[in-house]
Amino acid sequence: MKRLPLSGVLIPLLSVLVAMFFGGIMIAVQGINPLYTYEVLFETAFLSFDGISVTLAKATPLILSGLAVAICLRAGLFNIGAQGQLISGALASAWAGYYFVGLPTLIHIPLALLFGATFGALVAFIAGALKAYRGVHEVITTIMLNSMVIAIADYLASTPFKEPDQPLTRTPAIQDSARIPDIFGLPFGFFIAIAFSIALWWLLRNTTTGFRIETIGRNRNAGWYAGISVKRVTILSMLVGGSIAGIAGAIETLSITGRFEPAFNAGLGFDGITVALLGRGNPLGVIPAAILIGGMRASGSTVQFKTGVSPEIVDLLLALILFFVTAPLLARLLKRRHENVAITSGWSN
Repeated sequence: MKRLPLSGVLIPLLSVLVAMFFGGIMIAVQGINPLYTYEVLFETAFLSFDGISVTLAKATPLILSGLAVAICLRAGLFNIGAQGQLISGALASAWAGYYFVGLPTLIHIPLALLFGATFGALVAFIAGALKAYRGVHEVITTIMLNSMVIAIADYLASTPFKEPDQPLTRTPAIQDSARIPDIFGLPFGFFIAIAFSIALWWLLRNTTTGFRIETIGRNRNAGWYAGISVKRVTILSMLVGGSIAGIAGAIETLSITGRFEPAFNAGLGFDGITVALLGRGNPLGVIPAAILIGGMRASGSTVQFKTGVSPEIVDLLLALILFFVTAPLLARLLKRRHENVAITSGWSN
């Protein structure tokens, strides 16, 4: 069995520790004990059954949005559009959840999830097709699609899909038959997310499709020379990533919010980028990364109430983690560019 490189564990762990160290300095500047703050954070998130339940609920969409980014990273693509894909999936599943009446639960829930996956994949397909056939960089298209999807979703939730006689921008509540239940007090969506992580990990390790994705991600030109269709892999990776992000939004709608409300999905897709990078693009690595970040999100208000720390401290810690986990990657890219420039200069002299 192939072992995970030591750096694949050490870099994320050190990134979290260093981020907490600098975050502790910021907390101390406010005149608050950072050790007590972290104690409250971890006790609230991980040392009670209710805290664990909330943490896992927060971690569920993060695992899936992290997978949406991770599968594209493995193919050499940077999917910044998980937020737009997640929102489109959340809205589509909400519509399916309240529009179809009289369906049994065993049909209604999978149908609503299918709507979420389909519309998430549709948004991602646009970016994938532009990358494959026109060479448009996926970072540019996914950022633009995020803005477009958010605007379209807000319009739909405020006009044609709006709940009647309601001043708020939201859709009607989904049918009871579309609600994803808890299992023994734990969110069932979390176990769905774990299943997707294991399935994606298995696909990358044990299938020819996974081999093609890994090959293109490591060396696009070598993959093309070996007969692998770069265009097909690019579109497929974006489709898989978009569908998983759409399911993340669907599960959030069907198990937490019970309807589509734009504000409740803010930032979940962008946190998925942090999760994917902290998990080093490994489908199994995103699980502990999402649980950690989910715990921080779940305990944020309690930490603020008990310690008096600034409410932005959780966002600060996440930003520091993202910075330190990507710093080695940026250093490698800059070093590689410098070496390429040096080689080119040597040949031209």
